Amino acid sequence: MKLTFMPYNLQLRHVFTVASNSRTITPGVQVEINYEGITGYGEASMPPYLGETVESVTAFLKTVNLEQFNDPFQMEDILAYIDSIAPGNTAAKASVDIALHDLVGKLLNAPWYKIWGLDKSKAPSTTYTIGIDTAETVKEKTNEVAGKFNILKVKLGRDNDKEMITSIREVSSLPIAVDANQGWKDKQYAIDMIHWLHNRGVVMIEQPMPKSQLDDIAWLTEQSPLPIFADESIQRLSDVMAMKGVFSGINIKLMKCTGMREAWKMVTLARALNMKVMIGCMTETSCAVSAAAQLSPAVDFADLDGNLLISNDRFTGMQVINGKITLNDLPGIGVRKL
Repeated sequence: MKLTFMPYNLQLRHVFTVASNSRTITPGVQVEINYEGITGYGEASMPPYLGETVESVTAFLKTVNLEQFNDPFQMEDILAYIDSIAPGNTAAKASVDIALHDLVGKLLNAPWYKIWGLDKSKAPSTTYTIGIDTAETVKEKTNEVAGKFNILKVKLGRDNDKEMITSIREVSSLPIAVDANQGWKDKQYAIDMIHWLHNRGVVMIEQPMPKSQLDDIAWLTEQSPLPIFADESIQRLSDVMAMKGVFSGINIKLMKCTGMREAWKMVTLARALNMKVMIGCMTETSCAVSAAAQLSPAVDFADLDGNLLISNDRFTGMQVINGKITLNDLPGIGVRKL
């Protein structure tokens, strides 16, 4: 097996603002694994808060030696080796994981949702994310996607939370998922906001408070009429057990958990703990989004619109049809290079 990679910046269609930052590009690295004439595609996406860069990802990938493995089906051994190279570097590790899954799926001539025994018709609708902005821009963004999605996701956590929701409600009655990105610091303010949001058609809350305030979040989850999902509070499989009783559910992202192998284990463990599951993404091409979508028939909520937020996708893959995640039957992660 031969690994190759190249930097590739993702160009956002709009300025993207969350509680902590704004950006117009997301740095990325595109990865390929070649084996006996078959190519598996992967990618690393590095939004600022992850702490990874193009330089750190390429430095990590330069240390990877896949030529020591003769059989790509030895996925557990290969990905355990990748994980052991250095701590952290989760997006870099995910890029190799995704490419290996794509390669093995192609060798098996089956998409991963089938390999995992999932029914693609059970894939949920994906949310479409609206970042923090002025009231007029929020209305424009909402109107832009009218009729295309069944649920919206709204970033909150600054001082205009109610204005954001009110602006959307002036032009849309769709259910709303809210992501506060740790923006609410006081639990009483948070519970008051959640009740206000519940009365306005919000159906779930993601990471309402800082990850350091677990006791406050546990109190909030107990009091809340809406399910509370962990995002920044959870990264990898080893974090899941500690979130039981603190959150209602977890948001799994390939770039945080090192890829599809660990994401599948996180789904399995969360279900065993009777927790809800959401599959999310960063700003990514259809490569990583389609990889994450392979898990979507097993989850309650999906936020897989990262490829729709960029103008320079390199792939075609998972489609959003009438707002619903629609998986194709291409082998591996289900993508074709454009």
